[in-house]
Amino acid sequence: MNREEVFKVELGYIKSNRIKKACLEMIKLLPDYFFEIPASSTGKYHPEYALGDGGLLRHSKAAVRIGYELLEDPLIGGKYTDDEKDMMLMSLLLHDGLKSGMPKEKYTRFDHPLLICDLIMDNEEVLELEVEEIEFICDCIKTHMGVWTKDYNGVEVLEVPKTKYQNFVHMCDYLASKKFLNIPFDKDNNISA
Repeated sequence: MNREEVFKVELGYIKSNRIKKACLEMIKLLPDYFFEIPASSTGKYHPEYALGDGGLLRHSKAAVRIGYELLEDPLIGGKYTDDEKDMMLMSLLLHDGLKSGMPKEKYTRFDHPLLICDLIMDNEEVLELEVEEIEFICDCIKTHMGVWTKDYNGVEVLEVPKTKYQNFVHMCDYLASKKFLNIPFDKDNNISA
């Protein structure tokens, strides 16, 4: 599978060649299961398009598309620099990259935002981004769960979003998980509208 081709449209939303290259480097490091599993191991928390084979991939693409469309609106996107927009889109593309852990576990890992951030930071040299940019991306990813910060045992594991960037990434992920939104995909898992 050509991973760059799989995310050709989404990578095309990123204006900075530097950030685009870093995003592609991280896509290459995603486990194979990312492209195969549903977005929800139970089917309870995501719309139909995000279920079944490739559901997590489609969910991630939907979150990026929602982010892109919102950022194209000058009233929303005008609050961010081009690099901030690019880094938020990269965060959305990668936010569930290790949803089932590494190696793959049967169910969703509650700490998956922290796991993908660790993978990003472990590959800092390959990404060729500034430390502040990597921190920005990880800050957006680690809070994408919003108010759902406690694990299955009630232990506080994640942080709630605090910045406008974190809130934006959470909002896009949240909308991409809503069952009332029906986003059409073609046979190649690309949004067809």
